[in-house]
Amino acid sequence: MRGAKSAKWVAGAAVVALAATACGSSDSGDGKGDKAAVNAKGVYSYQSTEPQHPLQPANAMEVGGGRIVKNLFRGLVNYDPADGKLRNAMAEKIETKDAQHYDVTIKSGWTFHDGTPVTAASFVDSWNWSADVKNNQVNSNWFSDIVGYSDVHPDKGDPKADKMSGLKVVDDTHFTIDLTNPVSYFEYKLGYTAFSPLPKVFFTDPAKYGESPIGNGPYKFVKWEHNKAVTLAAYPDYKGDDKPKNGGIVFKNYTQAEAAYKELTSDTLDVLDQVDPTDLTNYKADLGDRAVDQPQGGIVSVAFATYSPGWKDADKAKVRQGLSMAIDRDTITKTVLQGSRLPADSWVPPGVAGYKKDTCGEACTYNPAKAKELIKAGGGVPNNKVTILYNADGGHKEWVDATCNSIRQATGVDCAGAPKPDFKTARDLIDGHKVDSMMRSAWVQDYPLNANFLRDIYGTGASANDSLYSSPEFDKLAKAADKATSVEETTSLYQQAETVLAKDMPSIPLWYYKTNAGWSNNVQNVKYDSFGDPVFTDVEVKQK
Repeated sequence: MRGAKSAKWVAGAAVVALAATACGSSDSGDGKGDKAAVNAKGVYSYQSTEPQHPLQPANAMEVGGGRIVKNLFRGLVNYDPADGKLRNAMAEKIETKDAQHYDVTIKSGWTFHDGTPVTAASFVDSWNWSADVKNNQVNSNWFSDIVGYSDVHPDKGDPKADKMSGLKVVDDTHFTIDLTNPVSYFEYKLGYTAFSPLPKVFFTDPAKYGESPIGNGPYKFVKWEHNKAVTLAAYPDYKGDDKPKNGGIVFKNYTQAEAAYKELTSDTLDVLDQVDPTDLTNYKADLGDRAVDQPQGGIVSVAFATYSPGWKDADKAKVRQGLSMAIDRDTITKTVLQGSRLPADSWVPPGVAGYKKDTCGEACTYNPAKAKELIKAGGGVPNNKVTILYNADGGHKEWVDATCNSIRQATGVDCAGAPKPDFKTARDLIDGHKVDSMMRSAWVQDYPLNANFLRDIYGTGASANDSLYSSPEFDKLAKAADKATSVEETTSLYQQAETVLAKDMPSIPLWYYKTNAGWSNNVQNVKYDSFGDPVFTDVEVKQK
């Protein structure tokens, strides 16, 4: 995600400093706290960014909107925060004999936040609307496995239908899904927020709904103060097992990551997304037992605008490989990033099913001499200059500058950062394919399989394919992987597809994410999952 597609595009450690909210007490406890001294109605604050799009399940691919939507909705399945394993949420059971035809039974008694029941039609109607090309949802291609998707979302021309023939409502608690081919990991995909149900009121005015959404999750929408904060409150009639242990969340926006950390240490922000680079050296000493340092299923890369005239030629793959070799990942992660990242050797992070060490090979190994050779063999860098577009509100300046310095010193190629004021501005340029040469590209798993880091980013026409990279060889292998009937075979075939990326180098893997974060003295029982998210419902607010 961009900050999920969860996999999601990631804003970074960023996010408009607000006045302190009533998010707990100024208790100066050690963060472990007295379990009896908990205010179940207490609201806590969380470091965030302004959502790029309206708050609709199929329209959130970045963390600013994605994490909010994730708390407003519950789909058929989700992932255990302790180990990332797939588990049922609204699904009573999902049955299939061939990984192509699915019978779904949902739990009864669930309601949306307006009190209306969640039924099988709530899922089917949501998916059909979200897939329809006329509705322009950024996550529409998540439904492309379903029979009839091409009728509602053709590559060219007008749609032939407004419903996918592969979805059928049987009754209020049963529906069926037919896929065009077997997809062994389809149930994993169902955990993504795009597959959330929608209430009937949504379809009367989707635009209005996007500003004040009604979900079925543990939290209900309260208000959206644009460029300031989004406030959610615990939903008392929530039927899930993960009922909130708090009264709600304020997703506070920050224009500077350093400001968020400063507010955390002064107890006016309660839960941090990521520590900014400036404070990485001291955050463990500052926070003590409230500091977090753990692996995360995410990767930071720089992607090439392969649609740009100077980067279209086949020989430019050599240039891209050379630029990758010019980056001293080990030194940058140890010094500038203070050990908060791990040097990348593949396009898939460790801990994700299908990760294969050293897929990137020598292209991800610092070698200035070979870097110069490859750049020369590929005809050189266009105009001998590259820029890296990034969002300035995410704490990225330091590593972008270090990366450019490494490229410049190793090869003589001029390299400079191209900062944009905030994540939304940067994403709008990237989505509009208006990047000159290179762009920051970070991804956190939507589901813990290598397919999410490969097909969903590098497949031709994939919604997260910012480079507009297209490889018939990669697509062929990806399609074969998708048709496999076992997860093991799927991940193996995707490993083969990943080797094509090492040859074409549409992006440069830099380093893998770690969760370096923490919380204030106002809250306790804060845990982070492999997606890099806090377990929002488990956070407890101390009594005043």
